[in-house]
Amino acid sequence: MAVELQPTHILIIPYPAQGHLIPILDLTHHLASTGRFTISVVTTPKNLSILSPLLSLFSDVISPVVFPFPATDGIPAGKENTKDLPPASFRHMIPALAKLEDPIRRWFGSQSSPPVAIISDMFLGWTHRLAVKLGIKRVVFSPSGAMGLSVVYSLWRDMPKKPDQDGNGDVLFKDVPNCPKYPWWQLSPVYRSYVEGDADSELIKEGYLDNMASWGLVVNSFDDLEGVYKDHLMNSLSSHDDRIWTVGPLASPRGHEDRGGVSSIEVSKISSWLDTCQDDEVVYVSFGTQALLTSQQMEVIAQGLERSGVKFIWVVRDVMVQGDHGNMDLLEFEERVKGRGVVIKGWAPQVTILSHRAVGTFLTHCGWNSTLEGIMAGVRLLVWPMGADQFSNATLLVDHLKIGVRVYEGSNIVADPCELAQILVNSVTQDQDGRKRIKKMQNNALEALSENGSSSKTLLRLVNKLCELNVKEC
Repeated sequence: MAVELQPTHILIIPYPAQGHLIPILDLTHHLASTGRFTISVVTTPKNLSILSPLLSLFSDVISPVVFPFPATDGIPAGKENTKDLPPASFRHMIPALAKLEDPIRRWFGSQSSPPVAIISDMFLGWTHRLAVKLGIKRVVFSPSGAMGLSVVYSLWRDMPKKPDQDGNGDVLFKDVPNCPKYPWWQLSPVYRSYVEGDADSELIKEGYLDNMASWGLVVNSFDDLEGVYKDHLMNSLSSHDDRIWTVGPLASPRGHEDRGGVSSIEVSKISSWLDTCQDDEVVYVSFGTQALLTSQQMEVIAQGLERSGVKFIWVVRDVMVQGDHGNMDLLEFEERVKGRGVVIKGWAPQVTILSHRAVGTFLTHCGWNSTLEGIMAGVRLLVWPMGADQFSNATLLVDHLKIGVRVYEGSNIVADPCELAQILVNSVTQDQDGRKRIKKMQNNALEALSENGSSSKTLLRLVNKLCELNVKEC
């Protein structure tokens, strides 16, 4: 007779970047709320506070496993999250975290009831080999969408070479649905940084190959958004069998005001300001936690917002406020746009803002979390992809689904402020067809998350599959 030994112990290993941490912790919340799991979460001292909301809710279910952050060349002492590091920090962060393998193995051996599976970020491919050594299963968690992941997996599987010296030649992905193509400079910076024979590069490459060999895959997406790419992954990853789960858009069941961090502005203050605005008239501008705008780009965005006359909320990273930004004076700018514009310096309650009836447009870097949050809010998406998976996300939204407008591309482009101003005005006053399409996709997302929706059913299948690993014959 088969007996399920409750609860099932799962080990979660996140990658310490906000765009990766937020969705995997949302997934952890969903798993914990089923009452069928004991969950251990690997973290380091400086990242422990990020777990606080979950630990306060599930103190009897979720336990942090805290290891010292491994000393590594290229990462200053005390810096344990990519939000505090330059965009290219993955080159050092991924190998650094791989040094946690032995401490985790020792911890595992000390457990009276050790985990039966590891769920770990796609940047932590080495955890597949760890799981094999421990005799348990490893599930890849992808904070990227299914299309972005399909492109990245194709890169590491086929290893295309740079087509020309200037990096403008296109790389065609014939094996990916709709055959997308990108100039070399738009490909994954993780892939472009690969140097054959370099130890860190080879570790990263092996990690992606290990991802493709892992037991299962969880993707933060939903079938109506990326069904064709989910099917592609299902067909191309034979080791996964039917173990690919699209469970998105992931969100915290307990609310979103402090999702990912403590807001730099009082939520009630920004909500009160939005309450004074008309429906859909506010433009929200944010480029995520990794993009670092130049002084020229900051000035262009400020001039574009000022000249447009639209109401807006602009989120500026702390490092951009503190850094050298030439003639850009945020205080003077804020004074000139007082009453119709708000500048948030630091972390913003993005979901709260986007979901307010007054916000109708989102100028975004097209990171996957922001993309899903924009879809869930049903706002117009003006996309300015700058790196990582953002170019493939833009392809999906703009070219395939027609629910976004590509305004610029690249982290080095300096836009024309008059042109940007007109784009912002048009987004508020025109594009009714685009508005209808994004509202339809919003409804599809909400349906996927409903009790009988595709993502809810898939999440239940994931839960049951994980719990099957805890079943023993007696």
